[in-house]
Amino acid sequence: MKIKKIIPIYTLITGLLFVTSCELQDIPDANNPSVSSVTSNATVGQLQNLITGLESRSKEYVGTASNAFGTFDRDIWYFNGADPRNVQYWTGQAEAVPSSTFYGVDAAYTGPYSAIKQANVLISAVNNTSSVTETQKNAIIGFAKTIQGYQYLVPANSLYQNGIRIDVSDPLNPGPFVSYTEALTAIKKILDEGYTALSNAGSTLPFTLTKGYTDFNTPAGLGKVNRALAARVAIYQKDWQGALDALSKSFFNLNGDLNIGPAHVYGNPPETYNPLYFVLDASYNSGAVVHPSLIADALPGDSRVKTKFFHRTTPLVSTAGKVALSSEYQDKRWADATSPIKYIRNEELVLIYAEASAQLNKTVDAVTAINIIRSSANLAPYTGATDLGSLITEILFQRRYSLWFEPAAHRWIDLRRYGRLNEIPVALDKGVVFTQLAIPISEVNWDKFKNK
Repeated sequence: MKIKKIIPIYTLITGLLFVTSCELQDIPDANNPSVSSVTSNATVGQLQNLITGLESRSKEYVGTASNAFGTFDRDIWYFNGADPRNVQYWTGQAEAVPSSTFYGVDAAYTGPYSAIKQANVLISAVNNTSSVTETQKNAIIGFAKTIQGYQYLVPANSLYQNGIRIDVSDPLNPGPFVSYTEALTAIKKILDEGYTALSNAGSTLPFTLTKGYTDFNTPAGLGKVNRALAARVAIYQKDWQGALDALSKSFFNLNGDLNIGPAHVYGNPPETYNPLYFVLDASYNSGAVVHPSLIADALPGDSRVKTKFFHRTTPLVSTAGKVALSSEYQDKRWADATSPIKYIRNEELVLIYAEASAQLNKTVDAVTAINIIRSSANLAPYTGATDLGSLITEILFQRRYSLWFEPAAHRWIDLRRYGRLNEIPVALDKGVVFTQLAIPISEVNWDKFKNK
């Protein structure tokens, strides 16, 4: 009888967190030190290594989540010339309702939990060392919890009503799956704890971050990132005043640079390349293409069409699914394979402000924010109706183009929270629109194993 080893996917810990085998546990491994070696009086250097590792792990979700969720909401189609399953599964041709073994989305779940685990180890290390002061500890814990809050959002939004695990501090005794509502409440609490810590962390960071945080490289700066993420969580909770309150403490600026925000950084090996970059007009058969509906539905003169979408000389075609798919456009946003990817920007914050204001019947404020977005896209001011339904329709339309194909999805989540998933165009690919992903089979198997 063959016995399968069941491993809950959030316990996959590599790099600094790889535990050596029992036969060699007394022999230190300089490349893969044990967890205990960094959670007992860690040195400043070890803490820095954990922080660097956390920032690196925090981007592991980007390629899979962006391509899969972007296909779900038809921001893009993801073509894979070597494997037809991406098109077949992600457009809903193979499974109308995703199963626990749904193809190709594992990294959108394991990536965030890897970062969450790294943050847990970092927090444990900080709480059990005398190498840093209490003020410095606050800075490190604040950063760790800010990243954790964001990482939990990725699986929470993809599994939705199927829920996620929040308590994963003990890999061999994880907490139960909690509902989406409970998950958002827990995520808000984590972010709030991070913000409190950063508010008591002095004026300088006792660690180094990459250039992705150049504009936020102080406790106060990281606090603004934290509150930006809190504002995103608030609109998912329909806490409209909470969203405005969070924005007031973030880097939100109605008249500021819409592109400012923290970023995942990429580089030449051994660093990873930007997973969304492809050479313009090159011949390739695996990658994202712009969904034709983005071109067809764009307003005349919208500059986002020219700045985000590159019109190719020759269309890219996929024949992997039920019908042939073709797009004349590809992503134009990246200068090269080392371009950073921002995971939240001021443009999103302006749109959150517009949405929360509309929901609170602050019509003038909502229209003002809408027009800032429209003006940035060289569009005329908004002249439509100002009832709530009309304003939300306009805001969702602007979010579609302003936040197109950004990390961890927007349109899929936006249309779902407003009950408008039927607006996602599926006629061209003969597919369906998903509401959510299933709990991964590894988690299902773990619970079965644990309960025996």
